[in-house]
Amino acid sequence: MKRRKFISLLGGAAAWSLAARAQQPSMPVIGFLSGRTQTADAHLVVTFHKGLKESGYIEGQNITTEYRWAEGHYDRLPELTAELVRRQVAVIMAGGVPTALAAKAATTTIPVVFVFGVDPVKLGLVASLNQPGGNITGVNWFSNIVPAKRFGLLHELVPKARTIGFVMNPGAPTAESDMRDVQAAADALGVKLLVVKAASDRELDSAFGILVQQQADAFFVDADLFLNSRADQIIALAARHRLPGSYPLREYVEAGGLMSYGASLADAFRWAGIYSGRILQGQHPADLPIMQSTKFEFVINMKTAKSLGIDVPLGVSAAADEIIE
Repeated sequence: MKRRKFISLLGGAAAWSLAARAQQPSMPVIGFLSGRTQTADAHLVVTFHKGLKESGYIEGQNITTEYRWAEGHYDRLPELTAELVRRQVAVIMAGGVPTALAAKAATTTIPVVFVFGVDPVKLGLVASLNQPGGNITGVNWFSNIVPAKRFGLLHELVPKARTIGFVMNPGAPTAESDMRDVQAAADALGVKLLVVKAASDRELDSAFGILVQQQADAFFVDADLFLNSRADQIIALAARHRLPGSYPLREYVEAGGLMSYGASLADAFRWAGIYSGRILQGQHPADLPIMQSTKFEFVINMKTAKSLGIDVPLGVSAAADEIIE
């Protein structure tokens, strides 16, 4: 075949291919919006897509995903959400209370699937748990029952603790209610609660300085997007000052923290993937009841316990869902 004819045929084939692709429907785009970091969410992205796959959607085959991470900075969320709205995504997956509130403020038409542990009815996100109404549904666990349980487990690990610090972000939407719940847990055990506030890396360093200065025997980290995005910094500070800590997520313990008790985020994000898939199939968020996640995890890092001189009671270790050696 002559070279000129071959090039002509190749050009014709390319033009036909472009035209054919132009006629094919584009894949729906899912917006994955998180207040945490890409590194912290890596395993949750995997379980989210596992849920999507269970609903028949596979990345790169019949869906594509746009990711936005606020890295613990709430002020970035409105613009990140606006980017997804301008992108005309088919669904927004919103991880965390501030993220869900940003999505609600940004759109009343794009379906939103949230994942967090606060009552969404009290937040005004949905009309009811069984019939959410509007464009929002999601996966929820009622975290107000968690602080008492987590505080109690920490006290069992450090029974001589008389002062326990509460590390919180005062800018979090749930800051006041979280403080009330933790204060009630401390009062029930007869423990003094030392509240330290941190909304930046520098304030985190200062907060631990206060814990040491005020002779806190242990500390309790609030479930907050900013704090969760600074897990490595918090673990490093705890190790430097040899303070036993209680954390809301297993990721802290995997990084060297003493213990965690809280909802399984992996399971919750898997359900968020399933719900997102159902919406892509045509179901309306208003008709999808809020999924109540009931899977909770108690994890202990035995190596950290030994380094702190903590002898974990047999009953406590037996109650753990996982022991990290």
